Amino acid sequence: MNNFIVMQGHTYQEEKDLGIIWSPQQDKGGNVPHSWQRMTEVKEGDRVFHYVKGNIVAISIASESCKAGSKPFILQSHNRWNDDGYLVNLKYHELDKRVNVREKFNEILPLLPIKYSPFQQDANGNQGYLYPCNEELAIKLLELISEMNIYQVNEEQLEISIDDVRITEHNTLIPVIVETESEAKMKIRLGQQKFRKDLLPLWESKCALCGINLPELLRASHSKPWKDSTNEERLDPYNGVLLCCNHDALYDKGLIAFDGQGRLHISSVICDKDYLMYRLVPKAKIQIHSENKVYFKWHKKNIFKMN
Repeated sequence: MNNFIVMQGHTYQEEKDLGIIWSPQQDKGGNVPHSWQRMTEVKEGDRVFHYVKGNIVAISIASESCKAGSKPFILQSHNRWNDDGYLVNLKYHELDKRVNVREKFNEILPLLPIKYSPFQQDANGNQGYLYPCNEELAIKLLELISEMNIYQVNEEQLEISIDDVRITEHNTLIPVIVETESEAKMKIRLGQQKFRKDLLPLWESKCALCGINLPELLRASHSKPWKDSTNEERLDPYNGVLLCCNHDALYDKGLIAFDGQGRLHISSVICDKDYLMYRLVPKAKIQIHSENKVYFKWHKKNIFKMN
């Protein structure tokens, strides 16, 4: 199962009434924007979060995989679009209370990918139609949706018969949230387990920097984070390095990095006098695999804090 965010705006009501999302295949110039091409990635059972004018307003489940489909009659007024398009049939579940992205942006921002993010740094939505939604972001959105739309049963309600409690307008939303969250967490857990298992032998089961080999203190650190990686990159054992928990935290926060030769770089955020405390040796060099290079370079360019 994969998750997506669709930026619908003025087409939301029309598409909801039809139980679809639809995009053209090409623009007037014959170009294929990434957010339209991504429609072809939607498979049966995938989840879609619907964003309209600053708010997440619904969750839907794809009832079948994407297929070619002409522009629906109800969308014919949108003349700037070609008629040939991509269509996905969905079952919409509207929220009683919408999640305002700007109000929750401090929680959302750390989970946004660097490339193909649905939202800008100022919390506004990006131009485009369909964007990927990594599992960590999906879990956060589900958490925010639950806080606003799933009400707690109080003591007075507990005195009512269980059948009465069950018959609520939220019955269709609750299973969607629970199942989506469960599948997202399972995907992350299984992926991380496989990643660690395959990465351990590449580093002889010890921290690349300090040599600690106690399994409980070792972390399989992604160079290109989960939120920024493709499904293949997330499981690629060369997209990472084995580090102790302290060095893992420094690497994760961009306070240390490695270049294409495996040479250690230390952010100026860390004072020289603290190097010994963190067991950091400037320009120390670790033995790397050639396949690590592209990921180390990405981390150094995008995560490492120079200042």
